[in-house]
Amino acid sequence: MDFSLSPKVEDLSARLRDFMDRHVVPAHKEWLRETEAGIFPPACVEHLKQLAKDEGLWNLFLPALRDDEPGTRLTNLEYAPLAEIMGRIYWASEVFNCSAPDTGNMELLHMFATDAQRARWLVPLMNGDIRSCFAMTEPDVASSDATNMQTTVLRDGDDYVVNGRKWFITGAADPRCEVAIVLGVSDQAADADPHRRHSMVLVPMNTPGVKVVRNLPIMHHVAPEGHCEVLFENVRVPADSLLGEEGAGFALAQARLGPGRIHHCMRSIGQCELALELACERSMERKTFGKYLHEHDQVSEWIALSRMEIDQARLYVMRAAWLIDTQGNKAARNEVSAIKVIVPRLQTQVVDRAMQIFGAMGLTPDTPLSFLWTWGRALRFIDGPDEVHIRSVARRELKQARAHLGRGAAYYTLPDNLAAE
Repeated sequence: MDFSLSPKVEDLSARLRDFMDRHVVPAHKEWLRETEAGIFPPACVEHLKQLAKDEGLWNLFLPALRDDEPGTRLTNLEYAPLAEIMGRIYWASEVFNCSAPDTGNMELLHMFATDAQRARWLVPLMNGDIRSCFAMTEPDVASSDATNMQTTVLRDGDDYVVNGRKWFITGAADPRCEVAIVLGVSDQAADADPHRRHSMVLVPMNTPGVKVVRNLPIMHHVAPEGHCEVLFENVRVPADSLLGEEGAGFALAQARLGPGRIHHCMRSIGQCELALELACERSMERKTFGKYLHEHDQVSEWIALSRMEIDQARLYVMRAAWLIDTQGNKAARNEVSAIKVIVPRLQTQVVDRAMQIFGAMGLTPDTPLSFLWTWGRALRFIDGPDEVHIRSVARRELKQARAHLGRGAAYYTLPDNLAAE
């Protein structure tokens, strides 16, 4: 495995950092000021998107574009360091048309959409003209086990009828959000295969019966784009709104999740790097008890541990990305589950140390730290809770151990008289 950056990615990384420094970071205060005033999207975003298009920093995440589709055709491994750079500013990914949930939705449409669906939804998404959301999790059941899902997507003549309640639907409050990809039960038979009874449909947000009930704060932080509760009440869409095949909803969801988790984790690592930079700067500026903060052993240990842990996590994510590129989502399943546990926990730990170094200021909006801590904590649920991923890793480890049961006994060094027994 060689994770060194190719000349192409080195060039893109340098250009992306330069773009962030010249355009995105200076616009951050304006973005915050306007969103806090209830203006969304802020005026600066569309301007920055056009600049990114003009500089060739657009749709960086899709590896298999058609000749007529805008983008850079990067592999997951090539895209990973770019996601890290974008992740340093919470909203920056949108500037490059690389923000969730649009990235995952574009991947789904790219793989499974009909020509008509591509023209209506994929093309404007790839051009950055509209936004989208992905409606999967539900408030009334444990969504960590998606077979619990209660929302129905049932065929009725030439239509599908959607009924159910979804929540934590990212992007649903954005006025530019024009379509939801909805996952629901399409086969209600008692003996149906639990993983073949779900389907996905494309639901325009202006369809009668679609209601955004509320924008849920995450630990008191309200995202202007929304993490919403959405009600689908007798929502009727044409049968050609089906994405892929009926009953293939689970398979489509899995196809969407692998690369998306790489994106989440690398953005998170970018936020960890920012937190560590801020912590180092603060430790060299502030004194307590006659010494700069970094001269205290505990603070220097926090800085060192954060550096080591960030670098370890980055290598793990790069390995997962390499596996997806070379062997596919299924081969990388274990690694993807692992990084989804490791990286959000890393983020809360690294940011928590930085907050301690900043003292009371670290709890306030004067730095991004409290928000970054909150987002790290939220990531332990986004794309699946820790417990599900840990269970998956443990199952694979135990399966391998059973296949070689007893092999470890050769390494025992018991005395001869006990070994004979």
